[in-house]
Amino acid sequence: MFCSGCGQPITLGQVFCGQCGRPVAAAVPPVPGLQYQLESYAGKIRLLSVFWFIYAGLSLLLAFAGLSFARAIMSGAFGPWPHGPMGPNIFGPALIHFVWIILSLRVALTVAAAWGLLQHEQWGRILAIIVAVLSLIHFPLGTALGIWTLIVLLGYRNASLYQQL
Repeated sequence: MFCSGCGQPITLGQVFCGQCGRPVAAAVPPVPGLQYQLESYAGKIRLLSVFWFIYAGLSLLLAFAGLSFARAIMSGAFGPWPHGPMGPNIFGPALIHFVWIILSLRVALTVAAAWGLLQHEQWGRILAIIVAVLSLIHFPLGTALGIWTLIVLLGYRNASLYQQL
């Protein structure tokens, strides 16, 4: 340890610098159990990231299945409509493409948030909070994952633990 005024070496327990007389600042004691809290929080973040990757995969799979089913219904693959033949629909294919683009963007945001959390990036935390809020309306899995994410990532204690990762 050295004096902050003159740079003279100071021995442990010395109250004043022998060279310039400046008072020695007390050493800050380490926070008890901080390493355990960091390791525990890092485990929660890793698990949360894995669940976001799984949720992105399930969302992509269900989107693909649902849009394929919708395209099959619109093309008449399941037989005639009960109230006569389906007329020409110019908005159907455009709507399916629009929904596919929106779902793809949502999955891409989810994967980016999961990757950012896995790498402990600050932007990953912010993106995960945004994706969690957007996923709250997707009952039940999106709602549960969104609430869990908000609990783990929000708050002063959690923000400071995340920054120390």
